[in-house]
Amino acid sequence: MHNKSSISAACFFNINESFMFRWEPSQDAFVIMYPEGIVKLNQTAGEILSYCDGKHSVTDIAALLAKKFTASEDFILAQVNDFLEVSHGKGWITITS
Repeated sequence: MHNKSSISAACFFNINESFMFRWEPSQDAFVIMYPEGIVKLNQTAGEILSYCDGKHSVTDIAALLAKKFTASEDFILAQVNDFLEVSHGKGWITITS
C-alpha cells in the first residue's frame, strides 16, 4: 500500500507495465486489462489515465480536464488526485517523478 503523501500535484505517472490501458470498441470505453480480468472505466477515469504518460503532472491533468469540461480547476484537481490515489493503490499506475 502507498502513503497518501507520496502523491503530490507535481507527480508524473505512467501506466504500470503489468496492465494494458486502451480503448475497447466492444465496450465503448477505455479499459484496464490484466491477466485476471478487465476493468471498464467511466469516461472521466479514461480521460485521466490517458494523460498518465509520464509527460503530464497531476496539475497538468487537472488543467486539461478543467478546460475540456469547463469546470473549476481546484474541483477537478481534488477529483483527479483522489482517482490517482485509488489507481496507484490498485497498482494501475506508477509514479515516475
